[in-house]
Amino acid sequence: MLRTLSGTPRDIALLVARVLLGVVLFAHGFQKMFSYGFAGTTGAFTKMGVPLPPVSAAYASVVELIGGGLLILGAFTTIVSVLVVLDMLGASFTTGHYAAIFVQNSGFELEGTILVGALLLLVVGAGRYSIDHLLTGRRSAVSA
Repeated sequence: MLRTLSGTPRDIALLVARVLLGVVLFAHGFQKMFSYGFAGTTGAFTKMGVPLPPVSAAYASVVELIGGGLLILGAFTTIVSVLVVLDMLGASFTTGHYAAIFVQNSGFELEGTILVGALLLLVVGAGRYSIDHLLTGRRSAVSA
């Protein structure tokens, strides 16, 4: 009989998934902010036809860099997950990446995978090995 993970194995799986997703996002945000710079990212967004390129570039850069770092720590996971889901929906729909699967064909596999990971974290939370859990645990202990 197949069962879902619970307890420590579940929390370790959440930790690994959250950290890996955070690293990928952080790397992309770092690239946008420090490799391409704001002007380069805005220019690339303009060429791709992304609406409001300066606003979109700033949003994507900040959500990916800071949000990725927060996911690594497991802090504000619910809020970050919502912002990442919106970021990836925007990335897919404004660039036309929803029309194909593979990245080499301008497909959505990267955005889709990040979106699903963020959506799962939104639904199940950061897990026990996170700052979110530490903060929630303290609040529960104080109110008890």
